[in-house]
Amino acid sequence: MVYLLDANVLITAQNLYYPVDAVPEFWEWLVHMGNAGEIKMPIETLEEVKDGSNDAERDLLFAWIQDDAHKAAILFDEDVQPALVQRVTNQYAPDLTDDELEAIGRDPFLIAHALADPANRCVVTTEASKRRQQRQNRRIPDVCADVGVQCCDTFTMLRALHFSTRWRG
Repeated sequence: MVYLLDANVLITAQNLYYPVDAVPEFWEWLVHMGNAGEIKMPIETLEEVKDGSNDAERDLLFAWIQDDAHKAAILFDEDVQPALVQRVTNQYAPDLTDDELEAIGRDPFLIAHALADPANRCVVTTEASKRRQQRQNRRIPDVCADVGVQCCDTFTMLRALHFSTRWRG
């Protein structure tokens, strides 16, 4: 199984429970699992992390993601299939406006990467299901369910991959 990370997985970890400077074991583990092919980020979600940086000089997550070794380890080096992106986008609504597409962001690309091999790929996000949301407000878990893509939260992935701060030893 390849776990494809939404940008919010890294952003939330940095901001809430695994800051880069306080729990480096988590970030080293991500690189290790990326090199092992277990955890990846499509370029579209990787760019969302970089785009979300407010102050590149002080943003530890931005610095972490910019490191060539880190980027090489976690980058999912596969082109997305445009037809799959369109299929996913249509799950939000078939007649989205430009403003709605902008609000959705790059989520359809992440889901489309998983849809290319749904038996072996799982989207990881911090978003929670909200089935009643419509159009650009739809959540990743709901869209994944509608197109037949596996989806889980960060902690489900961490348990599945046996993360521990003592992972090295």
